[in-house]
Amino acid sequence: MPAITPGYLYTFFALIAVSSILLASFMDYVNAIRLSSEIRKLKDLMDCVAAEATKLLIMALTTNVSVETCIQAPATFGRQQYWLALRNDSAKAWLEGGFGDTPAEGGVLRVFLSCKAEASGCYVSGYGAIRLTCFTGATLPRIIISSSSQNGW
Repeated sequence: MPAITPGYLYTFFALIAVSSILLASFMDYVNAIRLSSEIRKLKDLMDCVAAEATKLLIMALTTNVSVETCIQAPATFGRQQYWLALRNDSAKAWLEGGFGDTPAEGGVLRVFLSCKAEASGCYVSGYGAIRLTCFTGATLPRIIISSSSQNGW
C-alpha cells in the first residue's frame, strides 16, 4: 500500500477550503439578488398604493364624499412577509413599507403622498387585499389603510 505524501493531503485540504469559500460567496450573491428583487417588488406595490391613495384623497377633497377601494396584493414576496403603514406629521403624509410581520417605525421604504392628509393604519401581507378608506375630516381629508379581512369585508 503506497503512502500518501503530505503534499497531496495539503492540496486536498486546500481544494476543500477554496471550494467552501466559492460556495459561500455564490450563496451570498444569490441571496443579494433575491433581496434586491423583493425590494423592487415591494417598491412597485407601494407606488401603486400611494397613487391610489392620492387619487382617493383628491376625490374626497373635490367632491366631499367618502371613498373606499381594494387593491389585490401578493401574500408574500419570495418567502418574506411584508407590511405597509400610512403615517403623517404636520406637513406631509407618507406610506412606509418593510419586511416582516410587525410594522416598525422607519420602514425599509417610504413613498410620500402628494396631498396633505391625516393618515393612519397598517396592512400586513397574507391577510386579504389592501383596503384604502378615505373621507373628509374636520380640517384635512383622512386616509386609512387596512386589510380587507378586517371589519367583515
